[in-house]
This record gives sequence, structure tokens and C-alpha cells, in this order.
Amino acid sequence: MAKTTKKAAALTAWRALEAGKNPLPLMRPIPAKTEGSRYGCCGIRIDGDPAFIDAVLSNLKPLLDGENTITRLELARHTVQPSPGYKAGINAGEGAEVCYVRLHARTTQGSAMSACFDRHLHEPSIRYAESLGVDCSEERAALLARA
Repeated sequence: MAKTTKKAAALTAWRALEAGKNPLPLMRPIPAKTEGSRYGCCGIRIDGDPAFIDAVLSNLKPLLDGENTITRLELARHTVQPSPGYKAGINAGEGAEVCYVRLHARTTQGSAMSACFDRHLHEPSIRYAESLGVDCSEERAALLARA
């Protein structure tokens, strides 16, 4: 897509998209210990009424598998605070919020610790790997045998 797209062309492209596509395999994890701006990194910003944010998040449940032994989700949700003298938040509705979701790679140590101590992350780890095209049939069978 071009740097700047006219609205009509953008709407046409949006309508042509496959419905229900899982965005997680397409999210490039932000490397561990990254500092500085994350502008341009794969991520989502949703702002508005809490009910609106919840409705959008309910359509992004596949992203929950990003919280696993290999990657972690950065999830921040805050109330919008209008700033006097600045444009930020001046049009926000009562109780408006902003929510950010990004995927980060875990450090080697963090990944090892999660694999050992966070058993609830094993299943999401397998689903995440499978979404990337990795054959995890042996790992899935081992996980089921332990259950």
C-alpha cells in the first residue's frame, strides 16, 4: 500500500480483507530489552469508551496466545486525562480510556523461567508456535499425557 492512501482506496482494500484472520502470526515481537520509541512496531492502540475497547478486544482474542513462554504481551490500559493547554484528550468522553497491546520477545532467562514455572503458558506456547507453522504434535501429545 502507498505511503498515503485515499479513503476510498483504503475502504476498498479493507473490504477485500479476509474476515477473521489471526493477527498474531503477523506480529513481529519487539526484541527483549528494547529501549526507546515503539512507533512503527507491530501493535494496537484503541481509545474511547471502555465498552468500545472491550468490544474491539473481544475480536482480538487470538492475541492472548502471545502471552506464552517465548513472548509476552505488553498490555496497558489507562483512563484518558485531558491536559489543560494541550489538545490531548480535550474531546474524550467521560471515562474514556486508551489501551495499547504489543508483543515482546522474552529474554532467554525469562523464557526458561516461564517454561519451568508458568505451566499455564504451555498450551498458549504450543498454539503460538503452531500459528507460525511449527509442527507441535509431539509437544501437544506430551502436554496431554501430563494432564
